[in-house]
Amino acid sequence: MPPESAFRKKTYRLRAAILSLAVPALLTTVIPYPVQAQAPAAKTEVRQTPAIRNKVYEHLSAAQLAAENSQYAEALATLDALLARSGKKALNSYERANTYNLYAFVHYAQDQPEKALTAYQNVVQQANIPLALEASTRYTIAQLLMSMDRWQQGIDELNRWFQLTDTASASAHVLRGQAYYQVQNYPNARQDLETAIRLYKQKGKQPKEHWLSLLRYLYQEQGLIPETIATLEELLTLYPKKDYWLQLSYIYGETGNEKKQLAALESVYVQGLLERESELVNLAYLYLNADTPAKSATLLESALQSQRVQPTSRNLELLASAWQQAREIDKALPYMIQAAEKSETGELWVRVGNLYLDKEQFKDAIAALNKGLNRGRVKRSDNANLALGIAYFQTQAFDKARKAFLQAHKDKRSQKAASQWLAFMDKEMARLQALTL
Repeated sequence: MPPESAFRKKTYRLRAAILSLAVPALLTTVIPYPVQAQAPAAKTEVRQTPAIRNKVYEHLSAAQLAAENSQYAEALATLDALLARSGKKALNSYERANTYNLYAFVHYAQDQPEKALTAYQNVVQQANIPLALEASTRYTIAQLLMSMDRWQQGIDELNRWFQLTDTASASAHVLRGQAYYQVQNYPNARQDLETAIRLYKQKGKQPKEHWLSLLRYLYQEQGLIPETIATLEELLTLYPKKDYWLQLSYIYGETGNEKKQLAALESVYVQGLLERESELVNLAYLYLNADTPAKSATLLESALQSQRVQPTSRNLELLASAWQQAREIDKALPYMIQAAEKSETGELWVRVGNLYLDKEQFKDAIAALNKGLNRGRVKRSDNANLALGIAYFQTQAFDKARKAFLQAHKDKRSQKAASQWLAFMDKEMARLQALTL
């Protein structure tokens, strides 16, 4: 299956995506009112939240205005002064929560995520803050942790947020699913992605491509092949792309369904999207396995002419084999000769010799077979010697034929055939001799 690194390029820019989700929460500090949650609505729960006093509100407003104008030192000085208040002027829990919320904004704006994170954590540690404020802050904490690659901590914080809400959105499930994926907890990641997609569909929305792509990967990693295929088919319906056709073809191949494997890969080829040599050669092999050698040969010939497939010995041999299986010997022969010339072994010259033998061009067969045997590294030299003996026999070079048959006879696998040819040749020689008397 496709390597994980390839998938990560697709699923993707996750850290940046999480960070972009976190920014809105950081930029919406609403002081005298309950803070609006960027995450889905929190549960309904009554909390006795203390009010923000006018003087505190004025200082918080001044700090927020300074921060929005990038006057961060002034904003921090105002916030420091607020926290330093004591006695009757000491901040209550809600005032402290809003103060820390502004700290987080200032630190984040200055590219200080660790300090921003600490400030947000201080927000949720305050007693009796509005549930909506706690929920939105915990969601932001989770996003920040994940943007810093602290995936498990982000998951833990997001789980706390899930306990605070009855209406978790599809995006929240995707966020947690992506984090589970990062820590390789694929079963939990799969459940969250399935939930997210179901919620989206219930609203009549089309699932996002990267959600389905991640879910496909999770299914495949867990060996859930029917689910993998179904998800790929959905991706092809909603987001038809070459990669999904190739993945579907690969899965069919892994399950031994060569017919569907061929159909998927052929669909890409028909659309003119197959460009890589490996893809084209793979399709050529599938055509051969499906007993459509002419299609295989036509594809390879076209790919060679357009230089999408290189004229290597192996590719030329495949093309020659395709034409041979299609019973187009005249078309097969030139390519097999080219393949043999590029090969370091004698095997392909033996195949050239056999093609000449099929065409009854016996002298050419003799030359090619001898070239192959002399070059060596022939898989079945016994068969090559049998073919050579037959070619010599057909040209009535009986002594050379006998020598070739006897050489083949040394191999147990060819003893019977060699003996039969030797016996037949003796009879033929006797017949010819009788004719001269």
